Amino acid sequence: MMTTPWNRFKQAARLDEPDQVPVALIVDSPWLPGYAGIDTRDYFLFPDKWLQINLDLLDRFPDVVWIPGFWIEYGMAAMPSSFGVRIHFHPNYPPSLEPVTTDINHWANAPLPDVHEDGFMPLALRLYEHTEARLQAQGLGIKMVASRGPMVTAGWLMGVGDLMMSLIMNPAEIHRFLDKITTTIIRWLHAQLDTLTAPEGILLLDDVVGMISVEHYSEFAAPYLRRIFDEFEGLVRIYHNDTPCPHLYGALADANFDVFNFSHTADIAETKAKMGHRVALMGNVAPLDMGARGTPQAVEAAATACLDKAAPGGGMILSFGGGVSPDTPAENIDAMLRAARNWQPPANSKPISLESEKAQPKQENSRRTRRRRSR
Repeated sequence: MMTTPWNRFKQAARLDEPDQVPVALIVDSPWLPGYAGIDTRDYFLFPDKWLQINLDLLDRFPDVVWIPGFWIEYGMAAMPSSFGVRIHFHPNYPPSLEPVTTDINHWANAPLPDVHEDGFMPLALRLYEHTEARLQAQGLGIKMVASRGPMVTAGWLMGVGDLMMSLIMNPAEIHRFLDKITTTIIRWLHAQLDTLTAPEGILLLDDVVGMISVEHYSEFAAPYLRRIFDEFEGLVRIYHNDTPCPHLYGALADANFDVFNFSHTADIAETKAKMGHRVALMGNVAPLDMGARGTPQAVEAAATACLDKAAPGGGMILSFGGGVSPDTPAENIDAMLRAARNWQPPANSKPISLESEKAQPKQENSRRTRRRRSR
């Protein structure tokens, strides 16, 4: 197999140790328009500008795996727009959303949106089709698609505070609501994947999951996360949740994703111990204090410290503990790449003692086949 950043990433996602720890970064509209020096609205409005910005990343940082890469997104608005949220566009930061109604009975009985016709989703799908064709002509392609998760989407639609209250006061209605959102997420991810020539992964983002207890996680989050990740068995499945929630890490490891991008406030060695050798860890340099505000020397030192703690034994992907923050300079990404390139396991290093080694290791993704289900 050819040694490329993407292949190194897939090796690490399988809990292996590639010849070099991969560097992967989540980038989207909070960072890219400012990095490119354009109005955020223009980033969404002019596809040629959007495409050139994303192509330029490949030239400027050829050793970075961009997650999901060529992401056609409208901030967090793509799927919520299909449920009727009001969206506000701004010149220098991503769109903001207004909850539609706090009435859980409304949401429990709301109709399912059509991912091919409602909100911004059909526009995103059409742009994926055109972009994939252009990239294939250049010998490139889109490998991964993304969606926000059930809890964070519910929070956008009815407000996070009212969502939390409804977990206690209206559990039956919340389950109907989350089931509806989960069905839409699965259809949305399938619709995006169907526009690609050779899809290899999905990214699911849901920070609101980190705000609930273990008990509420087991009842209101675990079944829906598992349903989504089970649906895409055979693809590389990345879960992003950078809310500090170490109380959930052991339970999250059972959700059947491959790669976990988590809060920079969590110690990466402790996280690896809690989750066992069941998921690859993607982190864990602080995105704001280090990535955006730190010096290249400080970023390189922080990245090296993460590698020393968690890279021995495999399953390590160097990244920020969250997405790339606005105003992150290119030099700090260079510093992270330098840390990965120069890192060597300490002579006396041993794999971290894992609490969850009793769990059966997951089969290699290369042996899985993606299951197609009726939508």
